[in-house]
Amino acid sequence: MWLRLRRCDDAGQAFPIYITVVAGLLFLAFAYLAVGQAAANRNGAQTAADAAALAAALDTRDQLAGQWIEDVLDPTQWQGIFDGNVPGVVNSCQRAYQLAAQNDAGKVNCALVGFLGYRVELESNEPVGDSIVPGTENIHSTASATAVIEPLCEFELPEEDAADDALPQLTCRDRNWDLDPDDLTVLPEPHDLFDVHLAD
Repeated sequence: MWLRLRRCDDAGQAFPIYITVVAGLLFLAFAYLAVGQAAANRNGAQTAADAAALAAALDTRDQLAGQWIEDVLDPTQWQGIFDGNVPGVVNSCQRAYQLAAQNDAGKVNCALVGFLGYRVELESNEPVGDSIVPGTENIHSTASATAVIEPLCEFELPEEDAADDALPQLTCRDRNWDLDPDDLTVLPEPHDLFDVHLAD
């Protein structure tokens, strides 16, 4: 009889411990879920910021490449184009706003960084959502990204005594372009002239 009572007593003491352990595990599970929700929301915002900044930089790169093609017969204009200092090139922040909207981001701020870069800051439209952490239902992730345009080509202007229509050899990374002013059917593509990437 005494042994039975002792076993019942032990079971009664173990039950509150069991409940406490289960409650603790549930709390940890919900906490991890909240962290996961926040991380996913943050990653979404960062992806949107990266895409928006790159879109703006790519648009400007294409404008610069187009300007280079227009001025290909005037090498004195090339350096200004490769430096990004070209009158008439339109600020490409509108592309950043479009990409941010497509990625469900709002409150977008886009700014030109020098002549060859764009910085985008934005906020996710979707909040983190309900979780065990109070207030997360109204928290929106923020993110920022900077994309830069890097000129890839070098050249030397012709000597003064060179033929008036002579064009300099254009070296872009490991490729040399010998441009013939009488045959400009094959020219570097925008990605040959400029690289676009996110800044570290």
